[in-house]
Amino acid sequence: MAERLRTVFGHLSTHKPCIIPSAVAATSASNIQAQTDRFKYTLDSPLLTYEQRKFYEENGFLVIRKLVSKDKLDRYRERFEKICKKEVEVPGVIIMKDVAIAKSEYVPGQKAITKIQDFQYDPVMFEYCTLPEIVDYVECFTGPNIKAIHTMLINKPPDTGKMSSRHPLHQDLHYFPMRPADRIVCSWTAMQKINRENGCLVVLPGTHKGTLLQHDYPDWKGGVNKMYHGIRDFDPNANKVHLEMEEGDTVFFHPILIHGSGMNRTDGFRKSISCHYASGDCEMIDIRGTSQDLIVDEVLEQAVKRTGMPKESFTFEAIWQFKSKDVKGNNSW
Repeated sequence: MAERLRTVFGHLSTHKPCIIPSAVAATSASNIQAQTDRFKYTLDSPLLTYEQRKFYEENGFLVIRKLVSKDKLDRYRERFEKICKKEVEVPGVIIMKDVAIAKSEYVPGQKAITKIQDFQYDPVMFEYCTLPEIVDYVECFTGPNIKAIHTMLINKPPDTGKMSSRHPLHQDLHYFPMRPADRIVCSWTAMQKINRENGCLVVLPGTHKGTLLQHDYPDWKGGVNKMYHGIRDFDPNANKVHLEMEEGDTVFFHPILIHGSGMNRTDGFRKSISCHYASGDCEMIDIRGTSQDLIVDEVLEQAVKRTGMPKESFTFEAIWQFKSKDVKGNNSW
């Protein structure tokens, strides 16, 4: 099935050592090992310090400053602009516009585009997913067998006044059929200075320890972009952290961590690039009949629309197999 999809879509377009902080060094080696053995969300690696592992275990995210260099980000920015202008064609890539401008006259160029997804078959953009500085950290969460399962470059537009540039609070696992969730991680890199003015990420620390919640479209007056689902029954008093980042800063986070982003109140576009990774040892599961039915239906509808093939030709799992690409190690799917 995955090979068949690959053929169809192809025709559509032709470090550092582990340093134990002094405060921790006073703890006996046996006590540190006992605590490390209880870690659930990270794996043994000389790259992450004990404090970094402990922070991710407790909060579900970890920011690494200045991880990706400016010259690499400039390369991806230039490629993004070429894709937007249709100077290059990328098989299977999804190009999205904000709901607030979706019905306006289309003018090729990045100002009409708010996001591109599934750039895994573009050699320039996919380079981000294979950067050693990124993959070395990913391995701390997934293990040595790694697949890229979802790719995005987000070009958050200046808000039109309808607040449609917001992204509702959600959990990324809502979109995925792979399990276990603890062996999935996202790398999200700021391509410029990102703050509350231009719509930085907002995370709810510790929510990765919970379960996958029911998602639906939020009832927003300005409308909501396609597949921008949000969790139901959100507690407005929940503790939130705004991740203000500099160019090249990268946050790694768990797929059950509740997060979203605010609207862009500036005159410029806010860019970030991301990739979700899963262990090659993860398994695809049938999520029909669960809280994920909404996303299953929408993804299958999009597959029918893009290929002209009947809905029965697809399964949600096969689509994700097609979208996924090996990064490192031995992978079973």
